[in-house]
Amino acid sequence: MRKNIFTLLLLILTLPTSLRAYDFKVGRLCYNFTNDSSGSTVYVTHQNSSSVYLSLGYANLSGAITIPPTVTYNGMTYSVTGIGWGAFAYCSGLNSVTIPNSVTEIGSGAFYGCTGLTSVTIPNSVTTIGRDAYSYCSGLTSVTIPNSVTSIGDNAFSGCTGLTSVTIPNSVTEIGNRAFCDCSGLTAITVESGNLRYDSRNNCNAIIHTASNILISGCKNTIIPNSVTEIGDRAFSGCSGLNSVTIPNSVTSIRWGAFSGCSGLTSVTIPNSVTWIEERAFEGCSGLNSVNIPNLVTKIGASTFRGCTSLTSVTIPNSVTEIEVYAFNNCNGLTSVTIPNSVTSIGNGAFSGCSGLTSMVVESGNTKYDSRNNCNAIIETATNALIFGCKNTIIPNSVTSIGGDAFYGYTDLTSVTIPNSVTEIGGGAFYGCSGLNSVTIGNSVTTIGGSAFYGCTGLTSMVVESGNTKYDSRNNCNAIIETATNALIFGCKNTIIPNSVTEIGDRAFFGCTGLTSVTIPNSVTEIYRSAFSYCTGLTSIVVESGNTKYDSRNNCNAIIETATNTLIVGCKNSVIPNSVTGIGDDAFCDCLGLTSVTIGNSVTTIGNWAFAGCSGLTSVTIPNSVTSIGGYAFYGCSGLNSVTIGNSVTSIGNYAFSYCTGLTSVTIGNSVTSIGERAFYSCRGLTSVTIPNSVTSIGWSAFYDCTGLTSVTIGNSVTSIG
Repeated sequence: MRKNIFTLLLLILTLPTSLRAYDFKVGRLCYNFTNDSSGSTVYVTHQNSSSVYLSLGYANLSGAITIPPTVTYNGMTYSVTGIGWGAFAYCSGLNSVTIPNSVTEIGSGAFYGCTGLTSVTIPNSVTTIGRDAYSYCSGLTSVTIPNSVTSIGDNAFSGCTGLTSVTIPNSVTEIGNRAFCDCSGLTAITVESGNLRYDSRNNCNAIIHTASNILISGCKNTIIPNSVTEIGDRAFSGCSGLNSVTIPNSVTSIRWGAFSGCSGLTSVTIPNSVTWIEERAFEGCSGLNSVNIPNLVTKIGASTFRGCTSLTSVTIPNSVTEIEVYAFNNCNGLTSVTIPNSVTSIGNGAFSGCSGLTSMVVESGNTKYDSRNNCNAIIETATNALIFGCKNTIIPNSVTSIGGDAFYGYTDLTSVTIPNSVTEIGGGAFYGCSGLNSVTIGNSVTTIGGSAFYGCTGLTSMVVESGNTKYDSRNNCNAIIETATNALIFGCKNTIIPNSVTEIGDRAFFGCTGLTSVTIPNSVTEIYRSAFSYCTGLTSIVVESGNTKYDSRNNCNAIIETATNTLIVGCKNSVIPNSVTGIGDDAFCDCLGLTSVTIGNSVTTIGNWAFAGCSGLTSVTIPNSVTSIGGYAFYGCSGLNSVTIGNSVTSIGNYAFSYCTGLTSVTIGNSVTSIGERAFYSCRGLTSVTIPNSVTSIGWSAFYDCTGLTSVTIGNSVTSIG
């Protein structure tokens, strides 16, 4: 028996009895009594009472498992009739399982994420394969479904990318939604002749619901028969090997996500018989370069072509009246689009991220929208609101507002002039326009929405025209300032903060990667959260002497709130002074260049998101002075390999170390009483954890997806596992 099995047994011995989900344990397996009236049957279960079992139960049980047909406990012999919910979920080291003929049901998620499983033999006694039973068993290459099975649950084999063939016996009367979706390796699908509910007519390599003629599961070798009337929900989802598909004239509907994620699909011909293309039908088909939309289609669903990055042309027919949200989002290969006069509704983000667009035309005669003055934009006629633009847009003088997300993600947009007719710029209007280097705000603008210029990393010039009564860019500061409040709401890499500014708004410099230095004048009395988040190039931070609210004592290259001694903004060159007592929320958030940090013994609190996204950080020692670690404090610190948590810490916040994928060791101090929800979620490099006796509660899925764990010891004070 392998060493890791002994350590997992140690876990069970140290887990308080009140938290054990099982009724009894024999050998390596746990069992629960069934509701069978005979009282003589049991089923295999996981080792504790909640979803935390994904890392603290059988998660690292490896090798071969043989489930016995009977088990003896307290002098009585029980028949093993089922494998319960999530019994072996995430047992990535498990490579084979022998299931006895006594088992009639394989429960929901029973083998979910068992990536080491290569083959499965299901005995003739089994009648039900539950929802997600073998989901994401990516190593599974073959499975035999016996004639006894009548029901295969939703997502039962979804994500089994290694599976090459599947045969559905004639006993099956129920196949759940997406049962074989994202099985990218499938080349052969066969339904046995004699099945009264399903068929694979004409050797089509697909599963068809016989009565309705709906194709519910296909693969890269599928040939769609002429008798099929619908392509079902996610029928080909994740079939990356599918290169081309011919849809016959019998098909009238392409349902939700039918071809989503078919990244190898380069061409598809949709016949004129199709009247309905549902949401996400071709989402993520990144290789698709052209598509025809039939003349009977009236609506292009939400995210239908989202992420079709190779799509260069599309013709929207006059039958279409509605284009839903994100329909063509991130189709950055699309160069032109023509909106027919039939369209009366275009959803938010329908063309956002289409950075290659150079031409946007609304046909004359459209009563809802226009592209007046050959402006290369879509304007809502009644409101004079520009709702979508492109890199060649010239904003007409008649436009009164620029809608939210109007130029979202147009990375090739280099300059824009906002005419004096515009009074409002919507939230996210120019979000992610990384090529934009200058912007001029007209003197009529009275409203600028949140995130309007977030992610415009190339901005060097921001000018508000003189005469604007709401905003200004005083002293040629290259920023937008709200005049009445003296609040700087948007800055850029060339911004010089004037002495008259009293506030720096939330996310004012968010994502300003070109910003290398910042000087905070002594007039500033309020710096809002995330004001400098994701400013990865920052190397110098100085607060002018004389500022009564903030300081950068000891040339620390940080901003410290003087009264509370809390460091609220840091950078990769920051040195935390010994007088600092708190690391504030977001203080070093997304500081990618930060490789090491020394937290002094004066620090008592580490705030929410304080070091989140600091992927270059390799180690951290949290001193004994610290009493609390905030939520998401080290979230996504993927380079972090070791953490020592001092003996004064009493609480570890929700998601505090989530996605620290490089973390191999953690020492939890003996004063910790609570470990928050998903505190160590997906710390896949973590091999062992000792939870001290001080801990009384472990939050929901605290160690979820920690697939490398081989040793867990839980102290005897734990009374609650979420």
